Amino acid sequence: MNNRIFLDLHIIQTLPPSNINRDDTGSPKTALYGGVRRARVSSQSWKRAIREYFNLSKNKYQVGVRTYDVVKFIANKIISIDNSISYDDALELANNTLNKTGISTKKYKSKALIFLGETQAESLANAAINNIDDKKELQNIFNTNPSVDIALFGRMVADDHSLNGDASCQVAHAISTHAIQNEFDFFTAIDDLAPEDNSGAGMLGNIEYNSSTLYRYANIAVHELNNQLKDNEAVINAVKLFVESFSNSLPTGKVNTFANQTLPQVLIVTLRNDRPISLVTAFEKPIKSNDGNVEKSIVELAKEFEKVEKFVNKPLYSTYLTLEEVKELREIGEEKNSLKDLLDDLSEKLNECLKGE
Repeated sequence: MNNRIFLDLHIIQTLPPSNINRDDTGSPKTALYGGVRRARVSSQSWKRAIREYFNLSKNKYQVGVRTYDVVKFIANKIISIDNSISYDDALELANNTLNKTGISTKKYKSKALIFLGETQAESLANAAINNIDDKKELQNIFNTNPSVDIALFGRMVADDHSLNGDASCQVAHAISTHAIQNEFDFFTAIDDLAPEDNSGAGMLGNIEYNSSTLYRYANIAVHELNNQLKDNEAVINAVKLFVESFSNSLPTGKVNTFANQTLPQVLIVTLRNDRPISLVTAFEKPIKSNDGNVEKSIVELAKEFEKVEKFVNKPLYSTYLTLEEVKELREIGEEKNSLKDLLDDLSEKLNECLKGE
């Protein structure tokens, strides 16, 4: 394959009143950028939503598990392989195998969250049954055949850094393209069984929220993903799944309160052979508008796309999908009629790149 292939994803997505990602006080997260306060959605929040979307896909086996109960996770795999082994014995086998791998446990729980794929768990279960106790061999089992989300988002194991996994994907904190000001919704709840002479509310409260048009960005080092998955078809399927999930997922904070179920207004996909590029610089000067932020944000994004070519190579491939009629987008690449069409076309281009054509 070509030595370096980077996939860039750029999205403009507008949200009505919402609070999809809160801080420790319950306020919507924000950030200062370009001298003004912006709405912000953390990368961790959106990566969680992406992993949840993965679980809705047909290939659930590709999704890893992040848990303190990794001993029980492997113990259940041991029993599914050999149901003659009792649950208590399976726990002991799993616990001992993890300890020999370099992971500390206490009362059958790891000291920190462990991110492990289904295939990795099954391989460790087989190693436990076969009494494999060589640390190097066990660590090799732990590190090979990662699930798609581990390969994309990486893994950190505090007990032993050799068990860490590098991420092939980066997800930026989404920020609004314009300045925002948080607002408060004062609400009351009525006690349905309150006495007739009680006319007051049963509960009073405030919910903080804002409205925003977000710029969202992520990238994948496709060559690194290929090194991890070691299979061209698996890489292509993983990239397609990520693009779909990044486009359609949404953090669920306060979603029942606000029903902020929106989709992107534009998705731009590029493949580069030099480096990944965020176009957030298009919005360092905040959008100012009294008649909507979406179209103006897309125009600025398209302009920035052309500007950065003063520093970097022209993309190997560029395409987009949009709900808006913005003529500036036509200079970026070919417009697709649907996400399916975009993914099919991207699949063909990735196949060429992975074969080194």
